[in-house]
Amino acid sequence: MNDIESTTCRTIDIVIYPDFKSFEAIGPMTVFTYANKHLEAQEKPLGYRLRIISTTVGPITSDTLMSLHASHPLIESDLPHSVMIVGAHEIERIVEEQPEIVEWTKRVAPKVPRFAGLCSGAFFLAEAGLLNDKRATTHWRMAEVMQQKYPKVQVDIDSIFTQQGNLWTSAGVSASVDLALAFVEADFGHELALQVARDLVIFLKRPGGQSQFSANLTSQMTQSSSMRAVQEWVLSNIDQKISVPLMAERASMSLRHFTRTFHKEVKMRPSEFLEKARIDMARRLLSESELPMKSIAYKCGFSNTDQMRIGFRKYLSVTPKDYRDRFLGV
Repeated sequence: MNDIESTTCRTIDIVIYPDFKSFEAIGPMTVFTYANKHLEAQEKPLGYRLRIISTTVGPITSDTLMSLHASHPLIESDLPHSVMIVGAHEIERIVEEQPEIVEWTKRVAPKVPRFAGLCSGAFFLAEAGLLNDKRATTHWRMAEVMQQKYPKVQVDIDSIFTQQGNLWTSAGVSASVDLALAFVEADFGHELALQVARDLVIFLKRPGGQSQFSANLTSQMTQSSSMRAVQEWVLSNIDQKISVPLMAERASMSLRHFTRTFHKEVKMRPSEFLEKARIDMARRLLSESELPMKSIAYKCGFSNTDQMRIGFRKYLSVTPKDYRDRFLGV
């Protein structure tokens, strides 16, 4: 059946519990709410009905100052179209403390069209035995834990989300939004999903996997003041012909000492940081401007467009053109 032509309103249950990750509930709910707003503006029936469910009805505290009100207990008679179980920071403890959710998952998951474990919420599916011999993802910090605890699960550390039949899993935190957008696209088509993605100023189909980290974020995580100063200088002068020897000179260190210190503090080689910094700037220009590829390569310090293309292939597994096309949704 092609869901895109269907106007049926889909009930989506968001499963929460004490100490759940608030973003993983709010993110998907926002996606589905915006989808409804666009459908309403087009004078079409609403596409989604959202329910917050838990083991008890009432306010449920999250990992932040915010609580959500569970309007329904765990449901088995009035099953929804889709279920999303959110994750938690201490997911191993949570799964142990919530056997009712595990048993409910085991009984209900085979009966609904879509059942998703968001981020570490995938542990509920794994504990229920539903992911045995199936590919699944989770937050990158918990991937090794999942693989050790559930050796029959084929853990995919880099995917933003996975689908195995009616079972879905998503990667770290913000990937819950990617998965919700995928649901909207499957239900109501590319254009509606793209409209929602543009409202939220995010990708409809994010290039690369969760193992790709921004050079700017890496700079913020660096503890050494001298290395941070070099990183900030690189990011501020990325259009220049910067080299690793020049970075070492900036730090007033010998090349050998600088390379060793940088790798120790930043957890990557200086040349790798420089490459990622250039790619970060190129990503921004590709998504925020209509500059030609040659101009973008020049502004990011690449010697030519071929060098920029090689860098994108290496770190993002897409070409610069593909990256721009995905952001624009073409």
